[in-house]
Amino acid sequence: MTFGTHKPGLLVDPAREHAGSVRLVDIGLSLPPEPELEALQHADVARLLPVPGAESDKYRRGVVGVAAGSGRYPGAAVLAVAGALRGGAGAVRYVGPAGRDVIARFPETLVSDRGPKHAGRVQAWVTGPGAGDDAATVAEVLTADVPVLIDADGLRLADVAAVRARRAPTLMTPHAGEAAALLGVEREEVESRRLSAVRELAERYRATVLLKGSTTLVAAAGGGPVRVNPTGTSWLATAGSGDVLSGLGGSLLAAGLSTVDAGSVAAYLHGLAGRLEADGAPVGAQDVASGIVRAWRSVVRG
Repeated sequence: MTFGTHKPGLLVDPAREHAGSVRLVDIGLSLPPEPELEALQHADVARLLPVPGAESDKYRRGVVGVAAGSGRYPGAAVLAVAGALRGGAGAVRYVGPAGRDVIARFPETLVSDRGPKHAGRVQAWVTGPGAGDDAATVAEVLTADVPVLIDADGLRLADVAAVRARRAPTLMTPHAGEAAALLGVEREEVESRRLSAVRELAERYRATVLLKGSTTLVAAAGGGPVRVNPTGTSWLATAGSGDVLSGLGGSLLAAGLSTVDAGSVAAYLHGLAGRLEADGAPVGAQDVASGIVRAWRSVVRG
């Protein structure tokens, strides 16, 4: 039991795993107007999810560009596009060397081999999943005047000054190892102080940062409450699940959500889909990343 208000340690690992099921008891405390942490619930996510109106077309629903994949990692492109399509985008434009793989799986994708600047109209970009050493494409995406989500290899390839200089919103989605590399510290340090690490990254890069892990946190560059994700499962710790998350987050950015809301909603629904798909694990757990896409419809309808 906790009295007055939830404490950060009850919501953020490594302490959270020792807390069990927490019950809040109101004892009439006068609390500060702005909390350190906040957690979305089902009703919050339902309110934030974009729903097409009678006058919607693909551009009003949002077109997301995905610059991902490489000859070595074509599957990352397929998974990122899958997440973007399930996220409700009106259309997905793919740029990269895995065009044939993407079209074979998702023929509705608009594929271009002319680079991000010539791919056509988009309302947001996702860059980095499976990009290998393609720094030029990441750099080109960062010059776009629309929201950009940077993940995976894009975090390693992106120039710090270029990220900080962006005028359009930026959402970075590192896991603890990537966050440690960006901060110049050991992974264990990030995992032991997740809250301060995500805030430091957001301030250093002037971007919203979604720090993935056993506790996923979302921090805005301008400060304010950090969002903590209450859903998820350890079975999501599998290759490709982050690629799906990046596509989903990019789709929500294209639909008009802020970087904080897009990251928080994407993490929440990604976690729920992971729970559904991992039901019965460890049998079949190797397919969790692809299965998130299958489980997505059940999550939204539920």
